[in-house]
Amino acid sequence: MDEMRAREVLSAAGFPGAAELLALGENAVFAVGDLVVKVGRDATGHPELRARAEREVALADWLAASGVPAVRAAERGARLIEGHPVTLWHRLPDAVRPAEPRDLAPLLTLVHALPAPKDFALPRRELLGGVERWLTLAGDAIDPADADYLRERRDGFASAAAALAPHLPPGPIHGDALPRNVHVGPDGPVLVDLETFSADLREHDLVVLALSRDRYGLDPAAYDAFTAAYGWDVREWEGCAVLRGARETASCAWVSQHAPANPKALAEFRRRVASLREGDPEVRWYPF
Repeated sequence: MDEMRAREVLSAAGFPGAAELLALGENAVFAVGDLVVKVGRDATGHPELRARAEREVALADWLAASGVPAVRAAERGARLIEGHPVTLWHRLPDAVRPAEPRDLAPLLTLVHALPAPKDFALPRRELLGGVERWLTLAGDAIDPADADYLRERRDGFASAAAALAPHLPPGPIHGDALPRNVHVGPDGPVLVDLETFSADLREHDLVVLALSRDRYGLDPAAYDAFTAAYGWDVREWEGCAVLRGARETASCAWVSQHAPANPKALAEFRRRVASLREGDPEVRWYPF
């Protein structure tokens, strides 16, 4: 899905005027007046994408009732427009400053204290669940040997993760706990991008920043501020390397889907796979 296609769906959903593109990744996110409209990828043949959009709206209501600062849905449920799930959200006030890792810690503390919701079920954190779809979208743009290598890693880490003994009690998690998914407004930090919420090992939420420290250039001091605010460093846990390896595998596969139309994505995909093949855990990964 490119921006042109996303705008076509946006128009078909009843928003034909000018709209500001805020993000284009797994979803296209547009600002339309006082609303934010998320256009998901084509769910034809992938009903889980529509189910995920529906669940994200339900999650927003649950978090509101639970007292967790988070983005709020402007419409119940998800529209299905030309095969694409579309959801509407209240637009947040302008940010007062960029979010930092330390802003994430108290939000995760609140989420990690919650019991599972009663009105709907949270899925497991299928971190590796999108690997096949992303590799399929990449098609002939990537080396088949690289695709096979990532499939092999996926299977190995999925088995290893299933056998982990957690340090923290399992339960609701955000699933993609990064500062980019926190918005610091006039009333403080709030969680955004709820589509990866799951019920699984709480350590999933903590490994994200540990990997960011090593792979994406996160300042070690900022990481230390996060662990101090949360009260524990996941790197002390013997299972950290397994969840990290799973996330690295998923991150490589996610980049692959952009390779057919984006030469920079293809180059970054090749860099990432090479670093995994060479077993170097500190090769810097970059956005594209």
